[in-house]
Amino acid sequence: MVTTQQAYRDYLQKEKNYSPHTLTAYLKDVSEFEDFLKVHDADATLETVVYSQVRSWIVSLVENNISNISVNRKISSLKSFYKFLLRSKQIEVNPLQKHRSLKAPKKVQIPFSEKELEQVFEENDYPDDFEGIRNRLIIELFYATGMRRAELVATEVGNYSPYSKTLKVLGKRNKERILPLLECTVVLLNRYLIERNRLNVIENPDLLILNKNGHKISESFVYRLINDYFSTVSEKTKRSPHVLRHTFATHLLNNGADLNSVKELLGHASLSSTQIYTHSSLAELKRVYQDAHPRNQK
Repeated sequence: MVTTQQAYRDYLQKEKNYSPHTLTAYLKDVSEFEDFLKVHDADATLETVVYSQVRSWIVSLVENNISNISVNRKISSLKSFYKFLLRSKQIEVNPLQKHRSLKAPKKVQIPFSEKELEQVFEENDYPDDFEGIRNRLIIELFYATGMRRAELVATEVGNYSPYSKTLKVLGKRNKERILPLLECTVVLLNRYLIERNRLNVIENPDLLILNKNGHKISESFVYRLINDYFSTVSEKTKRSPHVLRHTFATHLLNNGADLNSVKELLGHASLSSTQIYTHSSLAELKRVYQDAHPRNQK
């Protein structure tokens, strides 16, 4: 017999197409809430919960110094679970239907500067071999396309079209998008493919980016690579693939790209997701305004 939890897992995996990481996080949050219920009310079940019990869990999380951002994420998992129960007619009323998220400070991602990008390409040592070319290509792809780390790791050789100079990626919820490539990216990608074909063994022939043993690279490897290379040129505390994605969007906006185009390139479902990148563009706009306005020259 399929349990509610198993049915919910199948729903997230097969219908919502959530990534393994997101799937694990959602199920973990629901399990934590269920454990809380067992301790505080032995007769309570997930299906009989009322909002006051959810509220007690929120208070408990806050008292244990869990940040409002983390609390909101956990409650988001619960909202998804109870929408599933409502949809599958296991409950008649969603206990979270009137819940309002806790106030949380907006996290401002600080992008790399154009100078830092220039330095990471020009001042770092990239040996003219498989690993050196691959490492430079990984940085190039993030900055030239704005793709996500998981998208890079999963991209296949067949997704690259040297003729149209595009790269197809599979984003969240299995949504495909076609990314245009710069000429310099195409040149580097073609050089990489030559070195890739020289590997003695290729265990994962479909995947574009491999390690020197021909295996799939891990997301943690990609994170370390970006952090290591940018640590030589930047004093920012956050040096990650996501910051490079943010940098891609910010630099495009700073140089005149419209928000809708950036939205499509990033693979966002709505403009509200893309608008978080406009704060840096606004800062650049203010600088240009201050430098250019005649009243400010006096």
